[in-house]
Amino acid sequence: MKKIYFLSICSLFLSLNLTSQVSVKDSSIYTPYIGVGFGYDLSAGDLVKRFGNSSAVTFNLDFKTKKYWVFGINGSYIFGKDVKESLFDSIATPSGAIIDANGAFADVRLFERGFTASASVGRMFAFKKPNPNSGIVLSVGAGFMQHKIRIETIGNTAPQLSKQYKKGYDRLSNGFLLSENLGYLYLSDNRLVNIYIGFECMQGFTQSRRSYDYDLMKQDTEKRLDILYGGKLVWVLPLYKRAPQEFYTY
Repeated sequence: MKKIYFLSICSLFLSLNLTSQVSVKDSSIYTPYIGVGFGYDLSAGDLVKRFGNSSAVTFNLDFKTKKYWVFGINGSYIFGKDVKESLFDSIATPSGAIIDANGAFADVRLFERGFTASASVGRMFAFKKPNPNSGIVLSVGAGFMQHKIRIETIGNTAPQLSKQYKKGYDRLSNGFLLSENLGYLYLSDNRLVNIYIGFECMQGFTQSRRSYDYDLMKQDTEKRLDILYGGKLVWVLPLYKRAPQEFYTY
C-alpha cells in the first residue's frame, strides 16, 4: 500500500511538472512575471510648481492570462534634485543663506523623494511574430502616491533645521492615485531577453499631511493634482518553466 501511495504521489508530481513546461512561441500561455526597471518622468499640474523632472526605480508583479488579460501589483521609488519651492525665507538671510550654530553658512541641500503603490488591470494585443505572448499592453491602475522634500543639512550644524523642525518644511503630501500605461511587452522563449518598454501617466489627488508649515505660518489645506508622465524600461523575469528542446534521431 505504501508503495502504491508513493507511486501515486510521484505520478502527480510528474504530471504537474510536465504541465508547467511551456513554450511561448507556440500559443498564448498563463504566466506570472516580475519586473524591475527605471523610469524618467516630467512633472505637471500642481507638482510642476514644487519639483522639476524626476527619476524612478520601478517594481511590479504581473499575471498574464491565456485570454490576454494582464493583472498587476506595481510600485515605484521616486527621486530627483530639482526643488523649486522656497522654504526658508523666514529663517534665511536676505541672500538666502542659513546661519548655523558656528556663525557660518549652513550647507543645506534639497531633494525630491516619493513613492507610488498601485494595482492595475490591462489587455494585451498580441502579434503573431515573434510569438503570441508578446505585444502591445494597455492598462489602467489605482493606488497611492506620496512625495516630500528631503532636507539634508551637512554636518547637522543648523539647529533651525534639526530633525524635529524639518517636518515643518518638508511639504509631505499624499493621496489617491490613478495611472494609465501604454507599452510593448516582449517575452522570449529562452527567457534571456524579456523587456517592457512603455509610457506612463500618473495623477495624484493629494494634499499636505503636516499640521503646520513654519514658513507659511499656517496649515496648508489646499487639494492638489500632482501629475507625472514619462517613459520606463523594465527588465522582466517570467516565472514559467521553459519547455525542453526536441531532438530527433534517425
